[in-house]
Amino acid sequence: MALCVHGPIARKLGINALTNCIGPGTRSNACIGRALQLCLRNIGGARSETGDMATMGQPGKYTLCFAERNDGPFPTLTERHGMGKDVSAITVMGISGTAEVLPGDGEGATPEAILDPIIAGMRAEIVMSGQVRKNQRGEQVVLLPLELAQKIVRHDAWDLKRVQQYMFDKGEGIASAPEAIHPIVTGGAGYKMAYLPIWGGGSQMVMRRL
Repeated sequence: MALCVHGPIARKLGINALTNCIGPGTRSNACIGRALQLCLRNIGGARSETGDMATMGQPGKYTLCFAERNDGPFPTLTERHGMGKDVSAITVMGISGTAEVLPGDGEGATPEAILDPIIAGMRAEIVMSGQVRKNQRGEQVVLLPLELAQKIVRHDAWDLKRVQQYMFDKGEGIASAPEAIHPIVTGGAGYKMAYLPIWGGGSQMVMRRL
């Protein structure tokens, strides 16, 4: 499970949307993510050997919380959900971990070089998790650093909708629809992206205004 916090509330609470945003080192990120997991364990019953029977588990079951940047070139996630650009909100995502992804040419000179490795990762995850048989795609989430997002939009006509359509078409059904692919701009300087593989049974985001 992952939490993405949006808008003024993220800045007020000091939730990290910059360097190491899904790594250690920020108390707000760690505490909020851990609070959700404690609710899942103590209220929802997701305890090892009883409600949670995972063979290995994954680090997101301990804590995974980050903030979305509000200075990216794409509409924020709250805008895409009709709430406005700088609105305090939180999004809960059912994911099965994280995967680091690099652009195909090292620095992402073209949108295709940036997006193609993400698409490959999404397709591989669908095969490995057995979703080919289940035919349950749900939504897909990728975290883009600001530098790569800006590189994409510098090319003519490459806006959010084109990014989503390109990934959907080339990925041959990696999500239920183009708009179910969610690039989120967050993180610090650099070219490394993070793919958040959807939970094996299919997943759909839940967003609430705060």
